[in-house]
Amino acid sequence: MYKMKFRLGLVFLVLFQLGLSAQQTQAEKPAIIPQPAEIDWKDDFFILPERTVVCFNSGAELSAAWLQRLLQNTSTQSYTMRGEECNGFSLHLEPNLEDELGEEGYKLDITSSVVTLTAAKEAGLFYAIQTLRQMFPSEIENEKISGEIKLPQVSIKDVPRYKWRGSMIDVARSFFGPDYIKKHIDRMALYKLNKLHLHLSDDQGWRIEIKAKPKLAEKGGKSSVRGGRSGYLTQAEYKEIQDYAAARNIVIIPEIDMPGHIYAALMAYPELNCDENSNIDPKLATPPEMYHGHRVGWSNLCLDKPEIYDFVATVLGEVADITDGDYLHIGGDEIEDERYTEFVVKADSIVRGLGKTTIGWEEVTQAKVDSSFISQRWNGKTKSVVNTAIIESICSSFYFDHANETGQKMTNNWCQERGVNLKDVYTFKSKNPRTIGVEAPVWTEKVLSDTELDNRFWPRSIAVAEVGWSTEETKDYSNFIERLGEHGSRLEFMNVDYYKSPEVNWNLNTQNGVFSEFMPESKY
Repeated sequence: MYKMKFRLGLVFLVLFQLGLSAQQTQAEKPAIIPQPAEIDWKDDFFILPERTVVCFNSGAELSAAWLQRLLQNTSTQSYTMRGEECNGFSLHLEPNLEDELGEEGYKLDITSSVVTLTAAKEAGLFYAIQTLRQMFPSEIENEKISGEIKLPQVSIKDVPRYKWRGSMIDVARSFFGPDYIKKHIDRMALYKLNKLHLHLSDDQGWRIEIKAKPKLAEKGGKSSVRGGRSGYLTQAEYKEIQDYAAARNIVIIPEIDMPGHIYAALMAYPELNCDENSNIDPKLATPPEMYHGHRVGWSNLCLDKPEIYDFVATVLGEVADITDGDYLHIGGDEIEDERYTEFVVKADSIVRGLGKTTIGWEEVTQAKVDSSFISQRWNGKTKSVVNTAIIESICSSFYFDHANETGQKMTNNWCQERGVNLKDVYTFKSKNPRTIGVEAPVWTEKVLSDTELDNRFWPRSIAVAEVGWSTEETKDYSNFIERLGEHGSRLEFMNVDYYKSPEVNWNLNTQNGVFSEFMPESKY
């Protein structure tokens, strides 16, 4: 009997160890987000050596610098060198692979001796590095890792589903300046989001310097929603943000909302109004009063005045001059005016004359705009008279000013009373073949601090990233929730005040305990 119990004990011990080993192996498979198109995990590891080299071929210099920057938070001593092959890290820029990988796709292969990153364009190499970054311990975001680092061997081939994977900050109602915007850009980059839309003007404020019309920023930059922040971006600050974003393969999309949502401009330049301010209805404020309320869509340019087009051309011309990206957003939502469609057609023509592609909220497609126009769909109710490319920002899935979960305070609920939860975001499917991507806005009439804006964006923006990047065939909500939970400590090390969605089993940073808003900023 004793021998039988002993043997049974050995059996249970072996089974336990096998189970523990299997769990450890499973745990050592990193949680990659967005889910790659093709991924084949191997059974062994690449162990980061004490000394390593990052070699690169022609054109991959910037990517090599990004990779070495990542390795600085490890104990390895790394250096870069030009070359095609080496043990360690090898970056290959291969333009002939563009048909296979496009501009943003990549291959990542990890063997026992070399980590190889291959792409047709620099953007692809950058995204390969972001995938590799997620394979390192989360501490790498903010601390020097002294222990052994093991990267699982793997073969990945990855190409995005959509070319437009966006995020929008409304800086008009409440102002968020360069420091926050740069932090947001860093976080977007990790999850392969590539378009940052800045809503720069509205009834509550004007947030971009226009040198030919200085009162726009001088006066319109002083107002905000009640309890919010005032301020504006100088053109130098805007360019700096743009350069910062471009280095991370993110394009800045500036929006000047018109002909409605325009009170801040009407206050600064009263001559844009009609007689007796008939273009302001209801008169929630009249020039020179500032407006601090939540309601919007009650003001518009006096469309009976031909001279307003000089104003439009001047403003859009300066914004175009300082914008490197291909796009200008003209807003165009929530307005009823018999001359509305005439205005939209003219504004679209002005933008195209500046060498940019026009974007507008979906109402704009009531006018016969150019076929190059991009419509941003937010309510799905507009009867369009043109077929255009579409950015999906439908409010029931992507309006992140709405609650993370039912009952969350200081959130909107007009589109969906229960809020917009992770599953609402993740399970979105576009049925329109003209869809070029997705974008999630945060309107800031009830978002007054950095902490609150973090709370609205994250982790829902991570779901947006997977919706925009991964194919329907590779997506699975349950699996996503599991992978997302593994990113809890990484978000903490990145100093993100994210909302801890209750359906997620968050892997928190046990070393530092509960997340503190005083944690130092990410070094990456």
